[in-house]
Amino acid sequence: MAVVELKVGMHCERCIKAIKKAIKTIDDMESYQLETEINKVTVTGNVTSEEVVKALQKIGKTATNWGED
Repeated sequence: MAVVELKVGMHCERCIKAIKKAIKTIDDMESYQLETEINKVTVTGNVTSEEVVKALQKIGKTATNWGED
């Protein structure tokens, strides 16, 4: 079980809905959490950060590893 933490810009309700929808399409994703006030996305399951980043890139979102600035 992996925990992937990413920084993703979430500026509006439409962005948030798109991010949730994209994350739900990831195979073997068990749970996710969006912390909109700090632009943090946490995904738990049998996933890699590359899989999550790729899913977010498909909807035009840029994601970086949490703590990487």
